Amino acid sequence: MTGKIIATDLKYTTPKPAKVELVKTEGAFQLLVNKKPFYIKGAGLEFGDIPSLAKHHGNSFRTWRTENGRRSAEEILDEAHTYGIMVCMGIEVGRERHGFNYDDPIQVKEQLETIKKEVNRLKDHPALLLWGIGNELNLRYTNLKVWDAVNEISEMIHEIDPNHLTTTSLSGIFRKDVQGIKERCPDLDILSFQLYGNLPILPRLIQKFGWEGPYIVSEWGATGHWEVPLTSWGAPIEENSTDKAANYLKRYEAAIAADPTQCIGSYVFLWGNKQERTPTWYGIFLDNGEETEAVDVMHYLWNGSWPENRAPKIDSFLLNGHSAYENVTLLANKEYHAVAKIKTYQNKALHFRWEVLPESTDLKDGGDYEEKPNAIEGVLEQPHGPSIVLKAPVAGKYRLFMIATDSDKHSATANIPFLVT
Repeated sequence: MTGKIIATDLKYTTPKPAKVELVKTEGAFQLLVNKKPFYIKGAGLEFGDIPSLAKHHGNSFRTWRTENGRRSAEEILDEAHTYGIMVCMGIEVGRERHGFNYDDPIQVKEQLETIKKEVNRLKDHPALLLWGIGNELNLRYTNLKVWDAVNEISEMIHEIDPNHLTTTSLSGIFRKDVQGIKERCPDLDILSFQLYGNLPILPRLIQKFGWEGPYIVSEWGATGHWEVPLTSWGAPIEENSTDKAANYLKRYEAAIAADPTQCIGSYVFLWGNKQERTPTWYGIFLDNGEETEAVDVMHYLWNGSWPENRAPKIDSFLLNGHSAYENVTLLANKEYHAVAKIKTYQNKALHFRWEVLPESTDLKDGGDYEEKPNAIEGVLEQPHGPSIVLKAPVAGKYRLFMIATDSDKHSATANIPFLVT
């Protein structure tokens, strides 16, 4: 990685908010920060590595709430400002699927008052870019009054904070949601959409459903676990890190870059790591901070050139001679071989890590917290090279994970679901 980050003198001492505006020139929307054009080159980064985002020249990140249980919003904004990064600050808004009742005026009013305090606390921070009012409030909802509440929150924000804009993030894009927001949320400045495997259809549906304003792609990335093929026993098949990276590039170019008229930028998901169906599905980093090939793609998209050091690529990965797409079925207590073929840049040495996890049963939706299964011990022989021997555990559903890491801490990763009978 070339270039230096010299930003320690940027940390603010006297609060001075950025002035954020939207303009429309020759039919195209543009975001301005302190009168300068600002195209969002961003990532979702609730617990992720802010210095690494700056290193790769991302210019913004989004959060999902003002208090994430680890760091305060002020601490996050301070560090972002240190690195010259702007923040779309998420505001937690009650979801119908979690029991919030938008027919209860007292509950709605109490939520508004709580959010008003959060906005007053943070509105003058110089790293603040946008307010993200709720996340996927349309997921499994029925009560359209949620959009009345979002509009009321947006009006409150504009009343006490004239310097920043508002948005809300939708799960997917559906005609009824776009229409509901057009009718009930006229105060919103920007609409945000979250799509994964079907991201390339977004520009077409924007036109079809009649959204004429600016928009952000506030989540996009790996093919969703609801979009991939399943094994015969119902396990979703996760793409390996090389296939994911190729899809990140293809989808960005087909959707986000393809609409310079209304799209004002995006936030890739996830600049960090989380358990969601598997511990490697959505994070473009591993849990120890190692970068996968998707980080290389984001560097390329944000800079127009590839990074000097790039992650290894997966040529093939087989268990008992079969890929993840071939319904791998094993017999308990029998031994089987697994082998990975990996290509590295500059012939770097690779270190391999292998792990067997039970298929996750703590399954949620909308990104809600999931618990990672505990690894199965004592079933792998020689788990430090490109091939291993697996002694199949007791009957059940499992995944064999392979991680290959080079000397620069860049990794390739894949897993194969298998059934033991």
